[in-house]
Order: sequence, then structure tokens, then C-alpha cells
Amino acid sequence: MSDDIPSDSPEPFPESFPESFPVLFLAAERVAGLLDADTAIRAQRAAFTALGGGTADLPGKIMHPSRFDDSVVFSYVSRLSADSGAVAKFGSVNPGNAAAGLPTVHAVITVLDPVTGRLAAVLDGTTVTTLRTAAASAVAVDALAVPDAADLAVLGSGTQALAHTRAIARVRELESVRLWSPTPEHRARAAETLAVELDLPVEPAGTAEAAVTGASLVAACTLSTTPVVRGQWLAPGCTVVSVGSFEPSRREVDAEVVRRARECGAVVVDDPATAAEHAGPVVKALREGLLTPEDLIPLGGVLTGRRTARDGPEDIVYYNSVGLGIQDAAAAWAVVEAARAVGAGEGERR
Repeated sequence: MSDDIPSDSPEPFPESFPESFPVLFLAAERVAGLLDADTAIRAQRAAFTALGGGTADLPGKIMHPSRFDDSVVFSYVSRLSADSGAVAKFGSVNPGNAAAGLPTVHAVITVLDPVTGRLAAVLDGTTVTTLRTAAASAVAVDALAVPDAADLAVLGSGTQALAHTRAIARVRELESVRLWSPTPEHRARAAETLAVELDLPVEPAGTAEAAVTGASLVAACTLSTTPVVRGQWLAPGCTVVSVGSFEPSRREVDAEVVRRARECGAVVVDDPATAAEHAGPVVKALREGLLTPEDLIPLGGVLTGRRTARDGPEDIVYYNSVGLGIQDAAAAWAVVEAARAVGAGEGERR
């Protein structure tokens, strides 16, 4: 050991450390190119399987509504495994963006080295959020829906609505899609885009009821504070996925959806403790006694076989996702590993 290093000091990192472990800076287009739909779905399946097996770190998330407008600031931290370092996401939800054709969620993700904790990557969190949210819903549909579910109703016409349709089409052979949102030109444009992309009949529906009635799959992808899906519309065997009810004031489904799922089917959530605090319809149902904490079935428990959500083809299954840091951790590391495998381009390392 050199004389100028005290004997009780830790061993220094080799001089090549910065070059051997470059920090990746990945913008939106690069993230989208590295995280294809199937990779995103595999990552989300791994995330919820780890959560169901009790092997992941998942601190509580922060969701803070602004006092100045209708935006919500959020922060998630999580770690998927010993082989992947901690991941943190910071961002905001801005509902007004939808009218301007912009994503309602914007965020940045930082990834730390699993051994040293050194910064390993900075990723566009908006793209990660879009892809991992839709991929997680596809995992839920694959685990919860009847095998022959082929008719999809989509509520919403924005970024998540399109992403959900694409992702669900990867796990079910869809025969038709009906899409509703409040603005006729938005739903018509979204339906046309999806019909071309997926080579499927995609119909813009005049009402939410017309979209949902008779569907075997329902994906609610709005930021609505009042229900857009009503339980009386649901066909026997329907699986409802809701991703917009991520805070107590937002409720995409009514109490009848929750009641029907509890009485003949299941209420499934991404994480019971988190859902009890954040998921609008769940918070309301718990407060009013329609649900008990024991009624909440974790998706990870279904994936690991520890819990059962569907007993028969006629059951109604309702899945409410508020989003978890473990999803970002799995998706972010999938992106980092893909980037390392192909070699980061100029301007992505520093």
C-alpha cells in the first residue's frame, strides 16, 4: 500500500473505474428502442413475481397533490434483487397535458450500481412509465382473464390507452376493440391509429356504456375523478383493468364494479398496502365497508400461485393498479442491460 494512503482507509477503486462503468444517459427514443413490448412484459412479470415471493425491496411511495393546480408530484424508490441496484423515479402527473396531446406523466429515473451505489444510468422516465404500466396490465390480463377473452373495451384515447391496447394484444388474440373517450375527434384518431397498427377492427364508441357492454376485457386508462366504468354494464366473465385510479380522489370504476368482483370473482391490486392508501375505488370501498383488507388479492400472489383470483369463467375480476417502484426498477434494469448488450452510442455515456 502506498505511503500516502492511511492504513485504515478502504482500498481505492482502480483508475479505470469511470471508463469501465460508464454512466448511461438514455433519452426517450433510445429507451423506446431498447424496451420492446415483449421485453417490458417479461420485466413486469419478473417484478410482480419477486414482489409475490417477498424478495424485492419496496418502500412506500410518495404521491402529493399540488396546492397550486391539479397536478400530482410523485417519487418511487425500489430494488428488484441483489443483482440489480436501487432505482428511483421522480416526476409529476399533469392532467391538462391531454388536451395538448402530451403525455400526462413526465418523469426521470436514476439507476444505481448494485455493489457500489454509484450512478449507473439516467433514463427518460416518461417512456419507461408508459411502457411498464401497459406491460404490467398485460401481465394482469394474462393471469386474470379467461383464455379466450378477445373483445377489448378501452376507456381513454391518450398515450396509455394506445399503449394498453398494443400490450394486451401481445397476450390475447383480440378480435375487436371498442374505444371511447369524451372528445369524438380524439377517439376517432386513436381508433384509426390502432386499427392500422394492429390490423384489427377498432371502433370508436359513442358512449362508455357502448364500449363496455359485451366486452370480455375492459381497460380504463383515464384520469377521471368520476366513474367511467359501471358494474351494471359488465358481461359475465369480464376482466376490468384500471390504471387511472392512482390516488384517493380518482375513481374510474363505480362501487358496483367492486361489489360484483368481491361477491363473484376477485378484487386484485398491485400491492394491498399501497392500494389501501392510494387506489380511489379501493379506498372508498374500504371506508364504507364494501371491502376488507383481506379481500385485496395481490397480483404477485396470483403469479406465484399463492392466491387464486378466478374460480370460474363467469367470475368478474377487477384489477386496480396505482403503480409501484418495483415496476420501474424491473423496466429500468431491462433497459440498462439491453443498452450494455448493444453498446451505448455517442452522447449516451459520460
